Amino acid sequence: MTWKDQRAMSQKIEFVQRASAAGANVSALCREFGISRQTGHKWLRRFRESGHVGLAEQSRRPQSSPLATAEEIVVGILELRGRHPSWGPDKISRALKRQLHDEAPSRSTVARVLRRVGRSKRRRARTRLSVVDVAPRVDVAGPNDLWTIDFKGWWRARNGERCEPLTVRDAWSRYVFTVALVSSTKAREVRRVLERLFKRHGLPRAMQCDNGSPFVAAHARAGLTQLAAWLMSLGIRLVRSRPGCPQDNGGHERMHRDLSELELAPARSRRAQQRDCDRWLVDFNHVRPHNALGGNTPADVYRDSDRRWLEPLVPRYPPDWKVRRVSPQGNVRVNGDVVFVTTALARRLVGLYQESPIRWRVHFFDVDLGTIEVLSVLDAYSSDTGITAVNAVNRNDRMASPKIVRA
Repeated sequence: MTWKDQRAMSQKIEFVQRASAAGANVSALCREFGISRQTGHKWLRRFRESGHVGLAEQSRRPQSSPLATAEEIVVGILELRGRHPSWGPDKISRALKRQLHDEAPSRSTVARVLRRVGRSKRRRARTRLSVVDVAPRVDVAGPNDLWTIDFKGWWRARNGERCEPLTVRDAWSRYVFTVALVSSTKAREVRRVLERLFKRHGLPRAMQCDNGSPFVAAHARAGLTQLAAWLMSLGIRLVRSRPGCPQDNGGHERMHRDLSELELAPARSRRAQQRDCDRWLVDFNHVRPHNALGGNTPADVYRDSDRRWLEPLVPRYPPDWKVRRVSPQGNVRVNGDVVFVTTALARRLVGLYQESPIRWRVHFFDVDLGTIEVLSVLDAYSSDTGITAVNAVNRNDRMASPKIVRA
């Protein structure tokens, strides 16, 4: 505490001690100390409530800042970074939280601002953005209401080639569309198989998968992958099982157990193993009766879908939303700021609506992708507010909390 601050505190203590004495004239004491009566009574009230601690100078900043602009928040970030060079995005975000409350930027937004002005080293933390903790519920009343898809555990043919079946089935009829021994588990190979099935059988209303690649990316918004975004663009709802809960897709896992009989006598090559899978598929769909189907086979009850449109749909958002096309790098531009969303939606249209001065809610069709925070660093530097506050950082600012000023 500086000498000036110590002297002010001594005066306050002397004032409240004399004003608290019996028969004291508070108005006369206020004139003697050169303060207004409102200030004198304020000091007395704080002294009665909190003792000597209540006499310490308190911030005049309001508890909330509903009118805080994006550029002012940027200035606050840069001020804290200037006074505390060792503070990272997490500490700065927490410090701003005390001042701005709900309007405070998140850790990732602080990191983005510091990175764009060259004030931090980029260390990408892999956090799980999308987690499913509730068992999926889908109303299945007929064929094509729900398809299920998964990779069965792989085995090797006798020549050492890897056999990894991709299986797709209809949940209502138990009809297995394919047991395809794919050469890769990447999205383009899975999409090639699905395109063939869609052309032959039509589109389902929903598709259930686990949380593995290429169906889901737990570190992306809403778990979206390029494959998932493509399915959604066709009007197919994506249903995810819980991690580590195979019972959420129990019918598919039961079918995989029947398919495991092919592992007992591997074929000589992957091509020969595919022929065995095709024969197994015919037997499962057309020959073997199922108790759950009243003794019928899946082929007896399955019917192709009447949804045949394979062109991607154009999402429609409310007229008061902003519509942006995601760049190939996964970014969107809002009010001069470039914010990362996800590369899974590259070149696709997303809708944004404003929730607060800095936060925007992002949607892809009816899928909520969470919020982004829009803070334009360039605007902060070019405005009077930004120049005034940034210059203050270069001086020895004695304030212990971020001082966000309005020019």
